[in-house]
Amino acid sequence: MIIDCHGHYTSEPAAFTDFRKAQIAAGDPAKAPAFPKISDDEIREKLEPAQLKFQRERGTDVTIFSPRASAMGHHVGSEALSLAWTRICNDMIHRVIGLYPKKFIGVCQLPQSPGVRPENSIPELERCVKELGFVGCNLNPDPSGGYWKEPPLTDKWWYPLYEKMVELEVPAMVHVTATCNPAFHTTGSHYINGDTTAFMQFLLGDLFKDFPTLKFIVPHGGGAVPFHWGRYRGIAQDLKRPPLQELLLHNVYFDTCVYHQPGMDCMTRVIPADNILFASEMVGAVKGIDPETGNYFDDTRRYIDSSSILSAADKKKIFESNALHVYPRLARQMEKQGIA
Repeated sequence: MIIDCHGHYTSEPAAFTDFRKAQIAAGDPAKAPAFPKISDDEIREKLEPAQLKFQRERGTDVTIFSPRASAMGHHVGSEALSLAWTRICNDMIHRVIGLYPKKFIGVCQLPQSPGVRPENSIPELERCVKELGFVGCNLNPDPSGGYWKEPPLTDKWWYPLYEKMVELEVPAMVHVTATCNPAFHTTGSHYINGDTTAFMQFLLGDLFKDFPTLKFIVPHGGGAVPFHWGRYRGIAQDLKRPPLQELLLHNVYFDTCVYHQPGMDCMTRVIPADNILFASEMVGAVKGIDPETGNYFDDTRRYIDSSSILSAADKKKIFESNALHVYPRLARQMEKQGIA
């Protein structure tokens, strides 16, 4: 089985995105227009020629699916606005899963806001896991949208949320939203900054001594991490930290949203196969066809299949086994949804 651990709902009906614009313009969620009625057919019309088409063509069995990351908009408006929008986004993911239960498994957006304590996100996390059957969450280390005002992910400020994640047996994908800092491009630099910064925060802290079963997925191939693995090993050594394998790799994992063969080969040479989860992020940051190969940039299965570095056993781990390990609720939810 091929499990894609990183898919976003980027093919929403127009009424959905129009509502968000009106909600932001209203500012106060109580003053926003009512959420529009969106039919099942409207959802199907957008999903069928997008995510579902590519799943079929590329041979992906199931996608772990969450709201559009760049639209989480944690830096936009008030805490109340963020909560209202988050619930709508998560409910739409649940609707998609209801229409295609054998193709999608849910992961939730959290209602974060700058300066708002992480434990305020716990009720929505519990709702999504216990009521909607979601198996994980996306956690934004920078709700300010590119200005990095929150404490590091290893700070005890985050601990109440981590305690709930451990209790619920859900991992978090570390994922920023769009940036409001004009110095950054959302998908080209801000996303990669977020990945790299989160990894460095984990390296500097002792989070996993306090939470030995807590798990994070660092997406987009880990940002700069695999390419600079020697730098991070050296920094850890200079700081008298344990080796990275011991310090982080029981708790931190990386996905395969890397969009060319040399990049994937670098990643799989450096990061142990036990710590890599298959992912494509489609339809996401890069939608086009690579003129050098004639294939879509985000058809990441091709890079794994073509690898001369990975054994057959390694590929099975990346495509299936590691996801089942990192998401403890995944196997149970797949069984509930009739996914063989």
